[in-house]
Amino acid sequence: MRPIFSAFAVLAMTACAIVPQQESGAKVAAISGYQHVSPNQAVNNFVQVVRDVEPVAEAICRARAPRLNCDFEIVVDADPRAPINAYQTADETGRPILAFTAPLIITAHNRDELAFIMAHEAAHHILGHIARQNQSAQAGAILFGGLASILSGGQSETVRVGQQIGASIGARSYSKSFELEADALGTQITSRAGYNPLIGAQFFARIPDPGDRFLGTHPANADRLRTVEQIAASL
Repeated sequence: MRPIFSAFAVLAMTACAIVPQQESGAKVAAISGYQHVSPNQAVNNFVQVVRDVEPVAEAICRARAPRLNCDFEIVVDADPRAPINAYQTADETGRPILAFTAPLIITAHNRDELAFIMAHEAAHHILGHIARQNQSAQAGAILFGGLASILSGGQSETVRVGQQIGASIGARSYSKSFELEADALGTQITSRAGYNPLIGAQFFARIPDPGDRFLGTHPANADRLRTVEQIAASL
Protein backbone atom coordinates (compact mmCIF):
# COMPACT_ATOMS: atom_id res chain seq x y z
CA MET A 1 0.00 0.00 0.00
CA ARG A 2 1.25 3.49 -0.80
CA PRO A 3 1.93 5.39 2.45
CA ILE A 4 -0.44 8.23 3.21
CA PHE A 5 1.32 11.55 3.85
CA SER A 6 -0.95 13.72 5.93
CA ALA A 7 -1.21 15.68 9.14
CA PHE A 8 -2.16 12.52 10.99
CA ALA A 9 -3.10 12.88 14.64
CA VAL A 10 -4.33 9.95 16.71
CA LEU A 11 -3.94 8.77 20.27
CA ALA A 12 -1.70 5.72 20.00
CA MET A 13 -2.53 2.85 22.29
CA THR A 14 0.96 1.41 21.84
CA ALA A 15 3.37 4.27 21.33
CA CYS A 16 7.08 3.89 20.72
CA ALA A 17 8.50 7.35 21.26
CA ILE A 18 11.96 7.46 19.74
CA VAL A 19 13.04 10.57 21.64
CA PRO A 20 11.45 12.74 24.35
CA GLN A 21 8.89 15.04 22.77
CA GLN A 22 10.46 18.16 24.23
CA GLU A 23 13.64 17.65 22.17
CA SER A 24 13.72 19.72 19.00
CA GLY A 25 14.72 18.13 15.73
CA ALA A 26 17.92 20.19 15.64
CA LYS A 27 18.91 19.15 19.14
CA VAL A 28 18.21 15.50 18.42
CA ALA A 29 20.31 15.75 15.28
CA ALA A 30 23.22 17.10 17.29
CA ILE A 31 22.88 14.37 19.91
CA SER A 32 22.63 11.52 17.44
CA GLY A 33 25.41 12.52 15.05
CA TYR A 34 22.73 12.80 12.37
CA GLN A 35 24.04 13.06 8.83
CA HIS A 36 21.88 15.03 6.43
CA VAL A 37 19.55 13.09 4.16
CA SER A 38 17.83 15.12 1.48
CA PRO A 39 14.03 15.23 1.64
CA ASN A 40 13.75 13.50 -1.74
CA GLN A 41 16.09 10.70 -0.69
CA ALA A 42 14.29 10.32 2.62
CA VAL A 43 10.94 9.95 0.86
CA ASN A 44 12.39 7.49 -1.64
CA ASN A 45 13.91 5.45 1.17
CA PHE A 46 10.65 5.33 3.06
CA VAL A 47 8.51 4.42 0.05
CA GLN A 48 10.87 1.59 -0.87
CA VAL A 49 10.89 0.27 2.69
CA VAL A 50 7.09 0.28 2.76
CA ARG A 51 7.02 -1.72 -0.47
CA ASP A 52 9.46 -4.27 0.92
CA VAL A 53 8.42 -4.58 4.56
CA GLU A 54 4.64 -4.27 4.49
CA PRO A 55 3.92 -7.48 2.51
CA VAL A 56 6.35 -9.45 4.66
CA ALA A 57 4.79 -8.14 7.87
CA GLU A 58 1.31 -8.95 6.60
CA ALA A 59 2.34 -12.48 5.61
CA ILE A 60 3.89 -13.13 9.02
CA CYS A 61 0.81 -11.63 10.68
CA ARG A 62 -1.53 -13.95 8.81
CA ALA A 63 0.65 -16.95 9.62
CA ARG A 64 1.06 -16.20 13.32
CA ALA A 65 -2.27 -14.53 14.12
CA PRO A 66 -4.85 -15.54 11.49
CA ARG A 67 -7.71 -14.00 13.49
CA LEU A 68 -6.15 -10.54 13.42
CA ASN A 69 -6.74 -7.88 10.80
CA CYS A 70 -3.38 -7.98 9.01
CA ASP A 71 -4.09 -5.26 6.45
CA PHE A 72 -1.62 -2.63 7.66
CA GLU A 73 -2.18 1.01 6.83
CA ILE A 74 0.93 3.19 6.71
CA VAL A 75 0.47 6.86 7.57
CA VAL A 76 2.86 9.77 7.91
CA ASP A 77 2.49 12.92 9.98
CA ALA A 78 4.04 15.49 7.63
CA ASP A 79 4.32 18.22 10.30
CA PRO A 80 8.05 19.13 10.42
CA ARG A 81 7.59 20.21 14.06
CA ALA A 82 6.38 16.78 15.17
CA PRO A 83 8.64 14.76 17.48
CA ILE A 84 10.82 12.01 16.06
CA ASN A 85 8.39 9.19 16.61
CA ALA A 86 6.76 6.01 15.29
CA TYR A 87 3.92 4.04 16.82
CA GLN A 88 1.31 1.40 16.19
CA THR A 89 -2.39 1.86 16.79
CA ALA A 90 -5.68 0.85 15.16
CA ASP A 91 -8.67 2.63 13.65
CA GLU A 92 -12.27 2.23 14.78
CA THR A 93 -12.68 -0.90 12.67
CA GLY A 94 -9.63 -2.57 14.16
CA ARG A 95 -7.42 -2.07 11.13
CA PRO A 96 -3.79 -1.76 12.26
CA ILE A 97 -2.06 1.54 11.61
CA LEU A 98 1.69 2.11 11.52
CA ALA A 99 2.34 5.81 11.96
CA PHE A 100 5.57 7.72 11.38
CA THR A 101 6.48 11.37 11.72
CA ALA A 102 8.36 13.16 8.96
CA PRO A 103 11.26 14.08 11.30
CA LEU A 104 11.84 10.38 12.01
CA ILE A 105 11.96 9.57 8.30
CA ILE A 106 14.43 12.39 7.70
CA THR A 107 16.59 11.41 10.70
CA ALA A 108 17.02 7.76 9.74
CA HIS A 109 20.49 7.18 8.28
CA ASN A 110 19.49 4.43 5.87
CA ARG A 111 16.74 2.07 4.72
CA ASP A 112 17.80 -0.60 7.20
CA GLU A 113 16.89 1.69 10.09
CA LEU A 114 13.52 2.56 8.57
CA ALA A 115 12.85 -1.12 7.88
CA PHE A 116 13.65 -2.14 11.44
CA ILE A 117 11.46 0.57 12.95
CA MET A 118 8.57 -0.35 10.67
CA ALA A 119 8.99 -4.06 11.42
CA HIS A 120 9.12 -3.32 15.15
CA GLU A 121 5.83 -1.41 15.03
CA ALA A 122 4.18 -4.14 12.95
CA ALA A 123 5.36 -6.69 15.51
CA HIS A 124 3.43 -4.87 18.24
CA HIS A 125 0.21 -5.59 16.36
CA ILE A 126 1.09 -9.18 15.48
CA LEU A 127 1.91 -9.92 19.12
CA GLY A 128 -1.37 -8.42 20.35
CA HIS A 129 0.25 -5.82 22.56
CA ILE A 130 -2.60 -3.31 22.40
CA ALA A 131 -5.11 -5.83 23.77
CA ARG A 132 -2.67 -7.06 26.41
CA GLN A 133 -1.86 -3.50 27.44
CA ASN A 134 -5.55 -2.65 27.73
CA GLN A 135 -6.20 -5.73 29.86
CA SER A 136 -3.36 -4.78 32.18
CA ALA A 137 -4.64 -1.21 32.42
CA GLN A 138 -8.17 -2.40 33.27
CA ALA A 139 -6.85 -4.73 35.96
CA GLY A 140 -4.80 -1.88 37.46
CA ALA A 141 -7.81 0.44 37.43
CA ILE A 142 -9.98 -2.12 39.22
CA LEU A 143 -7.32 -2.86 41.84
CA PHE A 144 -6.39 0.73 42.64
CA GLY A 145 -10.01 1.90 42.40
CA GLY A 146 -11.00 -0.74 44.93
CA LEU A 147 -8.21 0.26 47.30
CA ALA A 148 -9.12 3.93 46.98
CA SER A 149 -12.75 3.12 47.71
CA ILE A 150 -11.82 1.27 50.89
CA LEU A 151 -9.42 3.96 52.10
CA SER A 152 -11.72 6.89 51.29
CA GLY A 153 -15.01 5.39 52.29
CA GLY A 154 -16.21 5.32 48.69
CA GLN A 155 -15.66 8.98 47.78
CA SER A 156 -16.19 9.12 44.04
CA GLU A 157 -13.40 11.58 43.19
CA THR A 158 -10.83 9.58 45.16
CA VAL A 159 -11.97 6.38 43.47
CA ARG A 160 -11.72 8.03 40.05
CA VAL A 161 -8.18 9.22 40.72
CA GLY A 162 -7.26 5.77 42.03
CA GLN A 163 -8.60 4.17 38.87
CA GLN A 164 -6.59 6.56 36.70
CA ILE A 165 -3.38 5.85 38.60
CA GLY A 166 -4.02 2.12 38.49
CA ALA A 167 -4.70 2.17 34.76
CA SER A 168 -1.49 4.07 34.12
CA ILE A 169 0.60 1.71 36.23
CA GLY A 170 -1.10 -1.32 34.74
CA ALA A 171 -0.47 -0.15 31.19
CA ARG A 172 3.21 0.32 31.97
CA SER A 173 3.66 -2.97 33.79
CA TYR A 174 4.65 -4.98 30.75
CA SER A 175 5.65 -2.20 28.37
CA LYS A 176 9.38 -2.97 28.55
CA SER A 177 8.87 -6.65 27.85
CA PHE A 178 6.52 -5.70 25.00
CA GLU A 179 9.27 -3.57 23.46
CA LEU A 180 11.80 -6.40 23.63
CA GLU A 181 9.27 -8.85 22.17
CA ALA A 182 8.62 -6.44 19.31
CA ASP A 183 12.36 -6.02 18.78
CA ALA A 184 12.77 -9.80 18.53
CA LEU A 185 9.96 -10.32 16.01
CA GLY A 186 10.88 -7.09 14.25
CA THR A 187 14.38 -8.49 13.69
CA GLN A 188 12.87 -11.49 11.90
CA ILE A 189 10.57 -9.33 9.76
CA THR A 190 13.42 -6.97 8.86
CA SER A 191 15.67 -9.83 7.80
CA ARG A 192 12.97 -11.56 5.76
CA ALA A 193 12.23 -8.28 3.96
CA GLY A 194 15.83 -8.16 2.79
CA TYR A 195 17.29 -5.65 5.24
CA ASN A 196 19.96 -5.94 7.91
CA PRO A 197 18.46 -5.71 11.42
CA LEU A 198 21.90 -5.22 12.99
CA ILE A 199 22.38 -2.06 10.95
CA GLY A 200 18.76 -1.04 11.51
CA ALA A 201 19.02 -1.36 15.28
CA GLN A 202 21.94 1.06 15.35
CA PHE A 203 19.26 3.73 15.47
CA PHE A 204 19.10 2.96 19.20
CA ALA A 205 22.79 3.74 19.59
CA ARG A 206 22.17 7.37 18.63
CA ILE A 207 19.15 8.23 20.73
CA PRO A 208 18.89 9.17 24.42
CA ASP A 209 18.98 6.03 26.56
CA PRO A 210 15.82 5.61 28.68
CA GLY A 211 17.82 3.36 30.99
CA ASP A 212 15.88 1.30 33.49
CA ARG A 213 13.70 3.95 35.10
CA PHE A 214 10.98 2.95 37.54
CA LEU A 215 7.72 2.61 35.62
CA GLY A 216 9.51 3.54 32.41
CA THR A 217 7.96 2.39 29.18
CA HIS A 218 11.11 1.46 27.26
CA PRO A 219 14.05 -0.80 28.15
CA ALA A 220 17.65 0.34 28.07
CA ASN A 221 19.11 0.69 24.59
CA ALA A 222 21.80 -1.89 25.40
CA ASP A 223 19.11 -4.47 26.21
CA ARG A 224 17.37 -3.78 22.93
CA LEU A 225 20.55 -4.08 20.90
CA ARG A 226 21.43 -7.31 22.72
CA THR A 227 18.02 -8.77 21.83
CA VAL A 228 18.45 -7.91 18.16
CA GLU A 229 21.95 -9.41 18.09
CA GLN A 230 20.76 -12.66 19.67
CA ILE A 231 17.82 -13.09 17.30
CA ALA A 232 19.89 -12.12 14.25
CA ALA A 233 22.53 -14.70 15.22
CA SER A 234 19.84 -17.38 15.36
CA LEU A 235 18.62 -16.60 11.84
